[in-house]
Amino acid sequence: MFFTDTNMNTKLNKSDWLLLTLTYVVTIIFNSIDYYQRGYDLIEYVADFSSSIITSISVILLFMYWLIPNYILKQKSYFLFILFGVLILMVAGLADFTIGFWSGNNDWSKFPPLLKLIPNTIFSTANEAGFTFGILLAKKFYEGRATFFKVQQEKKENELKLLRSQIDPHFLFNNLNTLDSLIDTNSEKAKEYINRLSLIYRYLIQTKDAEVMELSDEIQLAENYIFLIKTRFGNDYDFSIEKEAEITDKFVPTGAIQGLLENVVKHNKPSHKPIKTAIIVTEKWLKIINSKSDIVVKKESFGTGLQNLKTRYQLLSDQEISVINTENEFNVTIPIIQLSNEI
Repeated sequence: MFFTDTNMNTKLNKSDWLLLTLTYVVTIIFNSIDYYQRGYDLIEYVADFSSSIITSISVILLFMYWLIPNYILKQKSYFLFILFGVLILMVAGLADFTIGFWSGNNDWSKFPPLLKLIPNTIFSTANEAGFTFGILLAKKFYEGRATFFKVQQEKKENELKLLRSQIDPHFLFNNLNTLDSLIDTNSEKAKEYINRLSLIYRYLIQTKDAEVMELSDEIQLAENYIFLIKTRFGNDYDFSIEKEAEITDKFVPTGAIQGLLENVVKHNKPSHKPIKTAIIVTEKWLKIINSKSDIVVKKESFGTGLQNLKTRYQLLSDQEISVINTENEFNVTIPIIQLSNEI
Protein backbone atom coordinates (compact mmCIF):
# COMPACT_ATOMS: atom_id res chain seq x y z
CA MET A 1 0.00 0.00 0.00
CA PHE A 2 1.13 3.50 -0.75
CA PHE A 3 0.06 6.88 0.54
CA THR A 4 -1.99 9.03 -1.75
CA ASP A 5 -0.41 11.99 0.01
CA THR A 6 3.22 12.28 -0.87
CA ASN A 7 5.83 12.61 1.82
CA MET A 8 7.57 15.32 -0.16
CA ASN A 9 6.22 18.73 0.75
CA THR A 10 6.15 21.02 -2.29
CA LYS A 11 4.19 23.75 -0.56
CA LEU A 12 6.00 27.00 0.15
CA ASN A 13 6.47 27.99 3.79
CA LYS A 14 7.41 31.32 5.32
CA SER A 15 11.14 30.78 4.94
CA ASP A 16 10.64 29.87 1.26
CA TRP A 17 8.81 33.13 0.62
CA LEU A 18 11.52 35.01 2.49
CA LEU A 19 14.16 33.39 0.29
CA LEU A 20 12.21 34.31 -2.85
CA THR A 21 11.82 37.89 -1.64
CA LEU A 22 15.54 38.27 -0.91
CA THR A 23 16.42 36.77 -4.29
CA TYR A 24 14.15 39.15 -6.17
CA VAL A 25 15.34 42.16 -4.17
CA VAL A 26 18.97 41.39 -5.07
CA THR A 27 17.98 40.81 -8.70
CA ILE A 28 16.09 44.12 -8.87
CA ILE A 29 19.05 46.00 -7.41
CA PHE A 30 21.50 44.69 -10.02
CA ASN A 31 19.00 45.15 -12.87
CA SER A 32 18.27 48.69 -11.70
CA ILE A 33 21.97 49.54 -11.95
CA ASP A 34 22.05 48.09 -15.46
CA TYR A 35 18.91 49.99 -16.51
CA TYR A 36 20.29 53.23 -15.08
CA GLN A 37 23.53 52.89 -17.00
CA ARG A 38 21.56 52.29 -20.20
CA GLY A 39 19.33 55.28 -19.56
CA TYR A 40 16.00 53.46 -19.53
CA ASP A 41 12.77 55.30 -18.68
CA LEU A 42 10.91 54.80 -15.38
CA ILE A 43 8.07 52.96 -17.15
CA GLU A 44 10.55 50.32 -18.25
CA TYR A 45 11.73 49.85 -14.66
CA VAL A 46 8.20 49.33 -13.36
CA ALA A 47 6.83 47.28 -16.24
CA ASP A 48 9.87 45.06 -16.81
CA PHE A 49 10.59 44.31 -13.16
CA SER A 50 6.93 43.68 -12.32
CA SER A 51 6.43 41.48 -15.36
CA SER A 52 9.60 39.51 -14.70
CA ILE A 53 8.75 38.87 -11.06
CA ILE A 54 5.11 37.96 -11.75
CA THR A 55 5.95 35.54 -14.56
CA SER A 56 8.83 34.00 -12.60
CA ILE A 57 6.71 33.45 -9.47
CA SER A 58 3.85 32.11 -11.61
CA VAL A 59 6.17 29.56 -13.19
CA ILE A 60 7.55 28.50 -9.80
CA LEU A 61 4.08 28.16 -8.23
CA LEU A 62 2.77 26.14 -11.18
CA PHE A 63 5.74 23.79 -10.92
CA MET A 64 5.58 23.45 -7.12
CA TYR A 65 1.81 23.19 -6.67
CA TRP A 66 0.70 21.50 -9.89
CA LEU A 67 3.34 19.98 -12.16
CA ILE A 68 5.63 18.29 -9.62
CA PRO A 69 2.88 16.94 -7.29
CA ASN A 70 0.71 15.60 -10.15
CA TYR A 71 3.08 14.46 -12.88
CA ILE A 72 6.24 13.58 -10.94
CA LEU A 73 5.18 12.46 -7.45
CA LYS A 74 1.80 10.89 -8.24
CA GLN A 75 1.56 9.85 -11.89
CA LYS A 76 5.30 9.71 -12.60
CA SER A 77 4.52 10.85 -16.15
CA TYR A 78 7.73 12.57 -17.13
CA PHE A 79 6.59 13.15 -20.72
CA LEU A 80 3.57 15.18 -19.58
CA PHE A 81 5.76 16.96 -17.04
CA ILE A 82 8.16 18.11 -19.76
CA LEU A 83 5.34 18.94 -22.17
CA PHE A 84 3.38 21.10 -19.73
CA GLY A 85 6.61 22.57 -18.37
CA VAL A 86 7.63 23.79 -21.81
CA LEU A 87 4.14 25.20 -22.43
CA ILE A 88 4.26 27.11 -19.14
CA LEU A 89 7.67 28.55 -19.98
CA MET A 90 6.46 29.49 -23.45
CA VAL A 91 3.31 31.30 -22.27
CA ALA A 92 5.13 33.07 -19.44
CA GLY A 93 7.98 34.05 -21.76
CA LEU A 94 5.66 35.44 -24.43
CA ALA A 95 3.80 37.50 -21.82
CA ASP A 96 7.03 38.85 -20.34
CA PHE A 97 8.52 39.68 -23.75
CA THR A 98 5.33 41.40 -24.93
CA ILE A 99 5.22 43.62 -21.83
CA GLY A 100 8.89 44.44 -22.23
CA PHE A 101 8.37 45.25 -25.91
CA TRP A 102 5.52 47.60 -24.98
CA SER A 103 7.38 49.32 -22.13
CA GLY A 104 10.31 50.01 -24.45
CA ASN A 105 7.98 51.94 -26.77
CA ASN A 106 9.02 49.77 -29.72
CA ASP A 107 7.44 49.71 -33.15
CA TRP A 108 4.83 46.93 -33.14
CA SER A 109 5.40 46.37 -36.83
CA LYS A 110 8.80 45.03 -35.83
CA PHE A 111 7.39 42.53 -33.33
CA PRO A 112 9.25 39.23 -34.02
CA PRO A 113 7.36 36.32 -35.64
CA LEU A 114 6.19 33.63 -33.22
CA LEU A 115 8.25 30.83 -34.75
CA LYS A 116 11.38 32.85 -34.09
CA LEU A 117 10.20 34.30 -30.78
CA ILE A 118 8.99 31.11 -29.03
CA PRO A 119 12.39 29.36 -28.63
CA ASN A 120 13.98 32.56 -27.34
CA THR A 121 11.20 33.22 -24.82
CA ILE A 122 11.33 29.63 -23.53
CA PHE A 123 15.06 29.83 -22.88
CA SER A 124 14.77 33.35 -21.48
CA THR A 125 12.04 32.39 -18.99
CA ALA A 126 13.84 29.19 -18.06
CA ASN A 127 16.91 31.28 -17.33
CA GLU A 128 15.06 33.88 -15.24
CA ALA A 129 12.87 31.51 -13.25
CA GLY A 130 15.41 28.67 -13.23
CA PHE A 131 17.95 30.46 -11.05
CA THR A 132 15.41 31.27 -8.34
CA PHE A 133 13.71 27.89 -8.72
CA GLY A 134 17.05 26.11 -8.37
CA ILE A 135 17.84 27.93 -5.12
CA LEU A 136 14.37 27.06 -3.81
CA LEU A 137 14.70 23.37 -4.73
CA ALA A 138 18.14 23.20 -3.14
CA LYS A 139 16.68 24.63 0.07
CA LYS A 140 13.81 22.12 -0.04
CA PHE A 141 16.25 19.26 -0.64
CA TYR A 142 18.49 20.03 2.32
CA GLU A 143 15.51 20.74 4.57
CA GLY A 144 14.07 17.37 3.55
CA ARG A 145 17.33 15.60 4.28
CA ALA A 146 17.61 17.26 7.67
CA THR A 147 14.01 16.35 8.49
CA PHE A 148 14.58 12.78 7.34
CA PHE A 149 17.56 12.21 9.64
CA LYS A 150 15.74 13.92 12.50
CA VAL A 151 12.66 11.77 12.03
CA GLN A 152 14.78 8.61 11.75
CA GLN A 153 16.43 9.42 15.07
CA GLU A 154 13.14 10.31 16.75
CA LYS A 155 11.52 7.19 15.31
CA LYS A 156 13.99 5.02 17.21
CA GLU A 157 13.33 7.03 20.36
CA ASN A 158 9.58 6.69 19.79
CA GLU A 159 9.88 2.92 19.50
CA LEU A 160 11.67 2.76 22.84
CA LYS A 161 9.14 5.08 24.48
CA LEU A 162 6.24 3.14 23.02
CA LEU A 163 7.72 -0.14 24.28
CA ARG A 164 8.17 1.37 27.75
CA SER A 165 4.55 2.51 27.64
CA GLN A 166 3.37 -0.96 26.70
CA ILE A 167 5.18 -2.74 29.52
CA ASP A 168 5.17 0.15 32.00
CA PRO A 169 5.17 -1.53 35.46
CA HIS A 170 3.18 1.36 36.93
CA PHE A 171 0.42 0.88 34.35
CA LEU A 172 0.35 -2.87 35.00
CA PHE A 173 0.48 -2.37 38.78
CA ASN A 174 -2.55 -0.05 38.74
CA ASN A 175 -4.54 -2.46 36.60
CA LEU A 176 -3.67 -5.40 38.85
CA ASN A 177 -4.81 -3.41 41.90
CA THR A 178 -8.10 -2.60 40.19
CA LEU A 179 -8.49 -6.23 39.18
CA ASP A 180 -7.78 -7.41 42.71
CA SER A 181 -10.57 -5.26 44.12
CA LEU A 182 -12.99 -6.38 41.40
CA ILE A 183 -12.43 -10.05 42.09
CA ASP A 184 -13.83 -9.62 45.60
CA THR A 185 -16.66 -7.22 44.71
CA ASN A 186 -17.73 -7.98 41.14
CA SER A 187 -16.41 -11.18 39.62
CA GLU A 188 -18.27 -10.71 36.32
CA LYS A 189 -16.77 -7.28 35.80
CA ALA A 190 -13.38 -8.68 36.79
CA LYS A 191 -13.63 -11.17 33.91
CA GLU A 192 -14.55 -8.36 31.54
CA TYR A 193 -11.63 -6.30 32.86
CA ILE A 194 -9.19 -9.16 32.24
CA ASN A 195 -10.57 -9.61 28.73
CA ARG A 196 -10.24 -5.91 27.87
CA LEU A 197 -6.74 -5.70 29.33
CA SER A 198 -5.61 -8.75 27.35
CA LEU A 199 -7.09 -7.27 24.15
CA ILE A 200 -5.12 -4.06 24.70
CA TYR A 201 -1.82 -5.87 25.26
CA ARG A 202 -2.43 -8.21 22.33
CA TYR A 203 -3.13 -5.22 20.07
CA LEU A 204 -0.05 -3.33 21.25
CA ILE A 205 2.17 -6.33 20.62
CA GLN A 206 0.70 -7.11 17.20
CA THR A 207 0.95 -3.51 15.97
CA LYS A 208 4.31 -2.51 17.45
CA ASP A 209 5.91 -2.41 13.95
CA ALA A 210 2.98 -0.77 12.15
CA GLU A 211 3.24 2.91 11.22
CA VAL A 212 -0.51 3.32 10.79
CA MET A 213 -3.62 1.32 11.68
CA GLU A 214 -7.19 1.45 10.47
CA LEU A 215 -9.27 3.94 12.40
CA SER A 216 -11.88 1.32 13.27
CA ASP A 217 -9.20 -0.76 15.04
CA GLU A 218 -7.85 2.29 16.86
CA ILE A 219 -11.36 3.23 18.00
CA GLN A 220 -11.84 -0.29 19.33
CA LEU A 221 -8.56 0.01 21.22
CA ALA A 222 -9.77 3.35 22.61
CA GLU A 223 -13.03 1.75 23.77
CA ASN A 224 -11.14 -0.96 25.63
CA TYR A 225 -8.80 1.60 27.17
CA ILE A 226 -11.73 3.80 28.20
CA PHE A 227 -13.31 0.76 29.91
CA LEU A 228 -10.18 0.38 32.06
CA ILE A 229 -10.20 4.06 32.96
CA LYS A 230 -13.91 4.10 33.81
CA THR A 231 -13.57 0.95 35.90
CA ARG A 232 -10.62 2.32 37.82
CA PHE A 233 -11.77 5.92 38.34
CA GLY A 234 -15.55 5.56 38.20
CA ASN A 235 -17.30 8.82 37.31
CA ASP A 236 -14.15 10.95 37.53
CA TYR A 237 -13.77 10.73 33.75
CA ASP A 238 -16.55 10.90 31.18
CA PHE A 239 -15.86 9.78 27.61
CA SER A 240 -17.92 9.93 24.43
CA ILE A 241 -17.21 8.80 20.87
CA GLU A 242 -19.01 10.65 18.08
CA LYS A 243 -18.76 9.09 14.62
CA GLU A 244 -19.81 11.72 12.10
CA ALA A 245 -18.30 9.72 9.23
CA GLU A 246 -17.41 6.13 8.36
CA ILE A 247 -14.36 4.80 10.20
CA THR A 248 -13.42 2.10 7.68
CA ASP A 249 -10.72 2.62 5.07
CA LYS A 250 -9.32 5.49 7.13
CA PHE A 251 -6.04 5.41 9.03
CA VAL A 252 -4.21 7.15 11.88
CA PRO A 253 -0.77 6.62 13.42
CA THR A 254 -0.69 3.47 15.53
CA GLY A 255 -1.54 4.17 19.17
CA ALA A 256 -2.25 7.86 18.55
CA ILE A 257 -5.68 7.83 20.20
CA GLN A 258 -4.50 5.82 23.19
CA GLY A 259 -1.58 8.20 23.68
CA LEU A 260 -3.88 11.22 23.64
CA LEU A 261 -6.25 9.55 26.12
CA GLU A 262 -3.28 8.80 28.37
CA ASN A 263 -2.47 12.49 28.40
CA VAL A 264 -6.02 13.33 29.47
CA VAL A 265 -5.76 11.11 32.56
CA LYS A 266 -2.16 11.98 33.40
CA HIS A 267 -2.59 15.73 33.22
CA ASN A 268 -6.10 16.17 34.60
CA LYS A 269 -7.05 15.20 38.13
CA PRO A 270 -10.81 15.52 38.77
CA SER A 271 -12.00 17.77 41.57
CA HIS A 272 -15.67 18.73 41.95
CA LYS A 273 -16.73 17.65 38.46
CA PRO A 274 -15.67 14.91 36.03
CA ILE A 275 -13.21 15.47 33.21
CA LYS A 276 -15.22 15.24 30.00
CA THR A 277 -13.52 13.96 26.86
CA ALA A 278 -15.06 13.72 23.39
CA ILE A 279 -13.57 11.73 20.53
CA ILE A 280 -15.06 13.12 17.31
CA VAL A 281 -14.52 11.45 13.93
CA THR A 282 -15.21 13.51 10.81
CA GLU A 283 -14.50 12.73 7.18
CA LYS A 284 -10.94 14.07 7.25
CA TRP A 285 -10.14 14.76 10.91
CA LEU A 286 -10.17 13.13 14.32
CA LYS A 287 -10.62 15.43 17.29
CA ILE A 288 -10.04 14.70 20.97
CA ILE A 289 -11.43 17.49 23.15
CA ASN A 290 -11.25 17.36 26.93
CA SER A 291 -12.16 19.73 29.71
CA LYS A 292 -9.30 20.78 31.95
CA SER A 293 -8.85 20.24 35.65
CA ASP A 294 -8.20 23.17 37.97
CA ILE A 295 -5.67 20.97 39.77
CA VAL A 296 -2.15 21.11 38.31
CA VAL A 297 -0.77 17.63 37.73
CA LYS A 298 2.93 17.13 37.00
CA LYS A 299 3.68 13.65 35.80
CA GLU A 300 6.23 12.27 33.36
CA SER A 301 4.73 10.76 30.22
CA PHE A 302 6.29 7.66 28.66
CA GLY A 303 3.89 7.57 25.70
CA THR A 304 4.18 9.16 22.31
CA GLY A 305 3.61 12.79 23.24
CA LEU A 306 2.32 15.58 21.07
CA GLN A 307 5.75 16.47 19.73
CA ASN A 308 6.43 12.87 18.75
CA LEU A 309 3.02 12.65 17.11
CA LYS A 310 3.79 15.80 15.10
CA THR A 311 7.06 14.24 13.99
CA ARG A 312 5.36 11.03 12.88
CA TYR A 313 2.99 13.03 10.71
CA GLN A 314 5.98 14.52 8.89
CA LEU A 315 6.55 11.07 7.38
CA LEU A 316 2.94 10.02 6.95
CA SER A 317 1.30 13.12 5.49
CA ASP A 318 1.89 16.71 4.45
CA GLN A 319 -0.82 17.77 6.90
CA GLU A 320 -0.14 18.81 10.47
CA ILE A 321 -1.90 18.22 13.76
CA SER A 322 -3.61 21.13 15.49
CA VAL A 323 -3.40 21.83 19.23
CA ILE A 324 -5.63 24.43 20.86
CA ASN A 325 -5.05 24.94 24.56
CA THR A 326 -7.47 27.27 26.32
CA GLU A 327 -8.18 27.94 29.96
CA ASN A 328 -11.00 25.40 30.14
CA GLU A 329 -10.39 23.06 27.22
CA PHE A 330 -7.64 21.11 25.47
CA ASN A 331 -8.32 20.33 21.81
CA VAL A 332 -6.12 18.09 19.63
CA THR A 333 -7.06 17.57 15.97
CA ILE A 334 -5.16 15.01 13.89
CA PRO A 335 -5.58 14.38 10.14
CA ILE A 336 -7.07 11.08 8.99
CA ILE A 337 -4.76 9.44 6.48
CA GLN A 338 -6.15 8.01 3.26
CA LEU A 339 -4.43 4.95 1.84
CA SER A 340 -4.78 3.23 -1.51
CA ASN A 341 -3.61 0.01 -3.14
CA GLU A 342 -1.76 1.73 -5.94
CA ILE A 343 1.44 0.07 -7.11
